[in-house]
Amino acid sequence: MKRLLFLLTLIIYSVMEAQDGALISIETETSALVLKVGKNKKLYQTYFGTRLNNGSEYEFISKENTKKFVINDGNPLIDLRHSAYPTFGTNNLFEPAIRMTHNDGNPSLELEYQSYSTEKIDENTAETIIKLKDPQYPVFVTLHYKTFHKENIIESWSEIQHQEKKSVMLYNYASSALHLDADKYWLTQFYSDVVEEMRMEESQLTRGSKVIDSKLGVRTNMFAAPSFFLSLNSKSGENTGEVIAGSIAWSGNFKFTFDIDNNNELRIISGINEFASEYNLEPGTVFKTPSFIYTFSNQGKGQASRNLHDWARKHGLKDGEKPRLTLLNNWETTFFDFDQTKLSNMFEDAKTLGVDMFLLDDGWFGNKHPRSGSTSGLGDWQATKTKLPDGIGFLMQKAKETNVKFGIWIEPEMINEKSELYEKHPDWVLTLPNREKSLYRTQLVLDLCNPKVQDFVFKVVDDIMQTESGVAFFKWDCNRMMTSAYSNYLKNQQSHLFIEYTKGLYKVLDKIKSKYPNLPMMLCAGGGGRVDYGLLNYFTEFWASDNTDPFDRIFIQWGYSNFYPALAVCNHVTSMGNQSIKFRTDVAMMGKLGFDIHVGGLKEDELKYTQEAVANYKRLSPVIWKGDLYRLVSPYEDSRAVLMYVNENKTQSVLFSYTLHPLTDPNYGLVKLNGLDPAKRYQVKEINIMPKGKAVFEESGTVFSGDFLMKIGLKVSSSKGENSVVLEITEI
Repeated sequence: MKRLLFLLTLIIYSVMEAQDGALISIETETSALVLKVGKNKKLYQTYFGTRLNNGSEYEFISKENTKKFVINDGNPLIDLRHSAYPTFGTNNLFEPAIRMTHNDGNPSLELEYQSYSTEKIDENTAETIIKLKDPQYPVFVTLHYKTFHKENIIESWSEIQHQEKKSVMLYNYASSALHLDADKYWLTQFYSDVVEEMRMEESQLTRGSKVIDSKLGVRTNMFAAPSFFLSLNSKSGENTGEVIAGSIAWSGNFKFTFDIDNNNELRIISGINEFASEYNLEPGTVFKTPSFIYTFSNQGKGQASRNLHDWARKHGLKDGEKPRLTLLNNWETTFFDFDQTKLSNMFEDAKTLGVDMFLLDDGWFGNKHPRSGSTSGLGDWQATKTKLPDGIGFLMQKAKETNVKFGIWIEPEMINEKSELYEKHPDWVLTLPNREKSLYRTQLVLDLCNPKVQDFVFKVVDDIMQTESGVAFFKWDCNRMMTSAYSNYLKNQQSHLFIEYTKGLYKVLDKIKSKYPNLPMMLCAGGGGRVDYGLLNYFTEFWASDNTDPFDRIFIQWGYSNFYPALAVCNHVTSMGNQSIKFRTDVAMMGKLGFDIHVGGLKEDELKYTQEAVANYKRLSPVIWKGDLYRLVSPYEDSRAVLMYVNENKTQSVLFSYTLHPLTDPNYGLVKLNGLDPAKRYQVKEINIMPKGKAVFEESGTVFSGDFLMKIGLKVSSSKGENSVVLEITEI
């Protein structure tokens, strides 16, 4: 009896003490992150999950957590498991968010809570700022949490500075430390390679550390994407389960560490990869980390994706709520073999297709070393006189006369040894002293740490924009990673290279965005090797992969759909693969549609189909670009893929069904639709049918209730391999 009374007293005391401590609630419409100050002045995370209606009850979420943070202050095996921004050098036994050495040689850091404030930026956005300080050294860390209420997104980043007499050395500098308590953890990661981007792989996390990172310098995600899903307790489905979706907004080396301790508690440390990047921080200088962007969903991965899409269109993507341009690219038709007459004729092809723009790809520049292949010309951004005697201004004028817009390809961060630029400025290249040059795709990387190189790269864009009326669109490519990286500009601070290169790139893009705020640009990197929300702040869209085979593209585009909205993902109809023009076009319509085909080589019925498909796409693009995405059948789980987009007021939807490679007659069953209004009535009509072709969807034109479509469903798939069905669903 005495023991029971003692335990009750202990619990009551814990709750009372918790109520007395500073409680910081960071909330969105449906989620909450709660931080608490212990009586040792340390800051802890006590909760992350579904938002409570009564905020005062966050104190009662877990009596065990309350005891950890209040009564047991000072026990490193208990307290510091949930440290909001864990340090290194004193009693932290786990992965740190920050590690430094002071100028007196002391390798330790402690951080005590100082104050916090919350500023309401607008009706939907607020920022909570928490100030921490070392009690013995003038080192200050400020934690930032920016919330987007309706989108249920949190952005976290940190700012580190000091007032010591000399510089300090930073070894770790995370953007965020997030703590989770569950029985089990399931990680969905996205691995990549050239022509195999954004492939999903799910596994259960076990004790110890799991690291996903990049050491490529330039291309963030050639091997691993900077985004993940983390499911709690059990595998999450599209519509069920608790899941966190996270992504880092950094365009250089990134790192996620998933660390499960002996008590089965998980911490996720996110930020810049500190590998080979120790940083000398001068007194008074602020080291700002990139944003870790994350969302919590208790309704599965589908809702987490829709949260990110909503946020991206409004806040994460350049011009995310503006229309996109459909286009015809010349690459697969001409490669490097073209002249201004051939290109001018292709403007008519773009008009025939009904697209908005013609995009001139690689091979238009260089004179002393003309760009006739991949080995020369990069760095010399003047039109090749033998190909374009009247310059790109002539092409701009011809496009205008044809009533199509004109876009152009550049790769301004890279250089060939066979170029006038390299002959003049070999010191502008990243290359090791006393070593052979490390070429990849016959290219070297320009040193964007150097302000002169930054000015040069900006001038590439500025000069083109100052020609005639300028171009309507840039495709910005980056075809290699850093190897043997050494900056002549940085001299004795080579460990700053990976960070300063990315900052230099952002400086260039800031200047471009400031001078040309409405200029659309496509982000490309040897395919989809460079996709993140750091760069998408400057780019309207990205090239998903150099693999345009529609079978493979279904998996690639499916992977990207988890984190990026449809209008950001560029999909082109090309000659790659042996599938029908219908299948290739229907797959490309899942995102931002473009073409890279020889229009004159199309058969009459293929051209007629394509023209009709482009007209359908333009009519329905607001639904695809701005609608809520529902992934209905995964190609990872079936021999088909089915997804649909639904507009905001649930009056219109577009459904795409792609049959892959079924081994036998699949006899596909009904697919339950999602996102519609059960009280509305919808006409379901198959579109994108080949001339003289027959509809696969036998009930085309029939009216159904939203209730029926979502509870019973429809047969939406062809049983034939590499076949597709597109349904337009409209409220009656």
